[in-house]
Amino acid sequence: MGIEIFSTFNHGKNFFGPVILNPSTLARIASDSSTWQEILLFHSSLATDEYVKYLDAFYRECIKRFGSNWHYLDIVNILYAASKTIQPRTYLEIGVRRGRSVCAVARGCPTVNIAAFDMWIPGYAGLDNPGPEFVQSELGKHGHSGKISFINGDSHQTIPAFFKQYPGATFDMITVDGDHTEAGAFDDLKNVIPHLSVGGILVFDDIAHPAHPYLLNVWKKAMLTFPYLTGFEYTEMGYGVAFAIRKG
Repeated sequence: MGIEIFSTFNHGKNFFGPVILNPSTLARIASDSSTWQEILLFHSSLATDEYVKYLDAFYRECIKRFGSNWHYLDIVNILYAASKTIQPRTYLEIGVRRGRSVCAVARGCPTVNIAAFDMWIPGYAGLDNPGPEFVQSELGKHGHSGKISFINGDSHQTIPAFFKQYPGATFDMITVDGDHTEAGAFDDLKNVIPHLSVGGILVFDDIAHPAHPYLLNVWKKAMLTFPYLTGFEYTEMGYGVAFAIRKG
């Protein structure tokens, strides 16, 4: 494409490699009080269900009590901070549901082009799951101006089929939040990681979820399998989140 994302740096001979954003820096950006203030400006306008309403109240109460000392990471502040920081050209998401996470990415970079993969199963996880048209309307509310493609079906079939059709496609950001079985989650990770851009950011949700205690080990296995990734895990509270940056 000829345009570098903001996580890379070209200064002739790159002694430290082409990537200058490290996971610890991104974690600090995501948990910074200014980032949270920006998120709170739009979070309550995201499509709401019981879980999102709880999170909105949780965010606000923690900030009220602990101010700038509060350190917390989840999929929303990581995705928003990552998107705003590197200004991704392309974003792939497995597990879109009602669009909360993809809207966080669009808020950070409205021009990003999106490939959205989901099965849009009605009543998934006991919550309303209205489908692609709803997600597209939500993105419009949050100023998204890039292109979006919705791919409906089982990601273990649709992801390989997508990259067979577009073998050279790469994505500056990727979120894996679909199949939560041990084998299924790893399959999604190994299918998308080779298509992450250098300097790109991979996000993996729910690594501390009590219903899926094995997901942290799935993530660690992926980090060992793909050593060109530098990873970060947050498990202190909430359902946990992991992310990694591709070094080369």
